[in-house]
Amino acid sequence: MNKFDTLIIGGRYFDGTGGPSRIAHVGVKDGRVARVFDAQPDTSLAKRTIDASGCWVTPGFLDTHTHYDAELLVAPSLSESVRHGVTTVLIGSCSLSMVCSDPEDASDIFTRVETVPREKVLPILKQHKSWQTPKEWVAFMDQHPLGPNVISFLGHSDLRTAVMGLHRATDRNVTPTPEEQQKMEALLEEALQEGFLGLSTMCLKWDKVDGDREWSKSLPSTYARWREVSRLNALLRRYGRVHQGAPNAANPLQVTQYLKETLGWLRKPLKTTLIAMIDLKGNPTVKPMASLVGWLANSFGGNFRWQLLPTPFTVYADGMDIVLFEEFGAGEMALDIRDQLERNDLLKDEQYRRKFRKFYKEKLSP
Repeated sequence: MNKFDTLIIGGRYFDGTGGPSRIAHVGVKDGRVARVFDAQPDTSLAKRTIDASGCWVTPGFLDTHTHYDAELLVAPSLSESVRHGVTTVLIGSCSLSMVCSDPEDASDIFTRVETVPREKVLPILKQHKSWQTPKEWVAFMDQHPLGPNVISFLGHSDLRTAVMGLHRATDRNVTPTPEEQQKMEALLEEALQEGFLGLSTMCLKWDKVDGDREWSKSLPSTYARWREVSRLNALLRRYGRVHQGAPNAANPLQVTQYLKETLGWLRKPLKTTLIAMIDLKGNPTVKPMASLVGWLANSFGGNFRWQLLPTPFTVYADGMDIVLFEEFGAGEMALDIRDQLERNDLLKDEQYRRKFRKFYKEKLSP
């Protein structure tokens, strides 16, 4: 009888602990690493042998921030990620998921933020989206031919839009009715029972809505009062799940709301991660302060993490139609204009160009 299903022979083995790599041989049984050998074992111990000479053997990589929500529907293999060693992807970040809202709403809250063409995404959703609830979404994914494993947050903008409608969900003067609040809580609880990782929210004002109906409004999650979010947090705390947020960069003190929620003196701490450290990494003053804030929160019983990309990267853009230009005033002014001729006139205006240069060079602006 074979002791292993597979033997991977002669590869450079990385165990995932951060320790040095080495040439080693890996025995796999029932989908798990059963043993690691330093000396090459007898290949008759396995049903199959893979010669990994000249290759790396690593644990599967977890891509903990993707926006594959629509791509999963038409290219579920996610072959580019898998080719790079990714075996688990996380979707539903930044308050954006495609679970509860209808196809047009889901497209409009997603495409401008993620700089993908609305005319491509909307037809995909109209063709494939047959679900309206977290349970129905999970049932669809269970029969979908996925490449990697998939984890998802339930996006607050998606949830809010499904319950309140896109127009009311992006109106500063509107708060959810008691019935709407209860409906949001019921859908979130269903998602948590179905295995969703938690809830993602958004407070950054520069992520904008696409489409013809509520063009250039901020994402629906940004219009929520904190008491609405706090009630949803109570469910996350009860189920031991995660709140992924993005604080308003124009109001750094808003971080205290997340810190208050994560603390667990007389209650269960709320697992909280903020996708804001990317904006702070290059600032030698603010980064240590942010690290200190996280340390203090955890010292007082919280469960708090900053989230950032682990390596520098380069962005290539053909023109300014990319979300990075939403992040400062003069860029936002131009992108709020849909007509290309009007935008060109603005870009030619000397006063605007001076303002653009001033905003672009301001290192301390949001």
